[in-house]
Amino acid sequence: MDKLVIEGGVRLKGEVEISGSKNALLPILAATLLTDEPCVVRHCPSLRDTNTMLKILRVLGKAADFDKGVITAAANGVTNHVADYKLVSTMRASFCVLGPLLAKHKEAKVSLPGGCIIGVRPVDLHLKGLRALGSEISVEGGYCIARTRGLRGAHMYLGGEYGSSVLATDNVMMAAALAKGTTIIESAACEPEVADLAECLIKMGAKIKGHGTPTIEIEGVKRLKGFDHTVIPDRIEAGTFMIASLITRGDILIKNVNPRHLMSVIDKLQEAGVQIRMSGSSMRVSIKSHIRPINVTTLPYPGFPTDMQAQVMALMCITPGISVITEKIYPDRFMHVAELNRMGAHIQREGPHAIVEGVKQLSGAPVMASDLRASAGLVLAGLVAKGTTSVSRIYHLERGYENMERKLAGLGAKIRREKE
Repeated sequence: MDKLVIEGGVRLKGEVEISGSKNALLPILAATLLTDEPCVVRHCPSLRDTNTMLKILRVLGKAADFDKGVITAAANGVTNHVADYKLVSTMRASFCVLGPLLAKHKEAKVSLPGGCIIGVRPVDLHLKGLRALGSEISVEGGYCIARTRGLRGAHMYLGGEYGSSVLATDNVMMAAALAKGTTIIESAACEPEVADLAECLIKMGAKIKGHGTPTIEIEGVKRLKGFDHTVIPDRIEAGTFMIASLITRGDILIKNVNPRHLMSVIDKLQEAGVQIRMSGSSMRVSIKSHIRPINVTTLPYPGFPTDMQAQVMALMCITPGISVITEKIYPDRFMHVAELNRMGAHIQREGPHAIVEGVKQLSGAPVMASDLRASAGLVLAGLVAKGTTSVSRIYHLERGYENMERKLAGLGAKIRREKE
């Protein structure tokens, strides 16, 4: 395994190009299972998760190729409705093949998912929605086994204990696109990645209204065709580089970003005294004076994203005063707290709250990544810490950030990859 070694204290400046959204791409790749026609997906990030999904598609009967950011997928003559444990267990998003397989083949056997260790993330909303469409689902031996004589539209509520579910909304929306009749999803996820999937499905011939709002209406069609679609920019990568600029007191021009997808983050950072200049698909992020402490609560979109929680915590670690960060999506998503404290941070956890007392200086230390976004938070802390920080288990980072160390090095960071 590799690790990242960071020499802290360098002010970052320059330009960085944001990659395509991982969280939009993976369900769109699953949507290729809804048709036998060729599909083209552009602006695809080269990530571990991308390659995992391509392996799953190939197992399920797709010829899938990836070249210079473009993925092409088409039927290869093989029919398979079983997504096995070895692949699905490594990545939670792969569970969204369940809906397309069920809609296309009327049966599916998909392993229960894996992914980052950020707390319990059940699949009950996925199963609830697909059952409402007329499928019979059982869980046996770690697999979801689903069958249907024909999916039918339904009116359903998909809200959960901690709000709406992005992947459950994706799964049901894809299945409903080929169901007979009309489906209405109440308490649907509003994330831009869900809307991007809907736009892709519409190109395939699906009839969808209301995507990007809590109520989505899908009128089923008999068949779907191939598509050519460009994935939206990754708002979480963009947000991470915003924090990279601020934590190093730098000046970074972030290109290929949609500021509308980051308004909750922009609002909180402006509250902290940050200067953000937006122009089209670019943002320049810098600091006029000292940053002020802020209180942050993660919420479903358009609220502050849980995927930015670790990064903003790293920034608050060196911000004078006391900040309170409340996690309402995954209350156990605080594995990075202990590692940040090893670097000299003063963070106390109380249930779903992290109380952060800013310190003058973090100190470089060996730290271990526990999940994708925690990895990013530790790298950000390393950029500003005094001395050397080594971040182990960066395979988590490689699941969601394309060439992160290369992009940071291009901004002046002293960062290198080494073998553990």
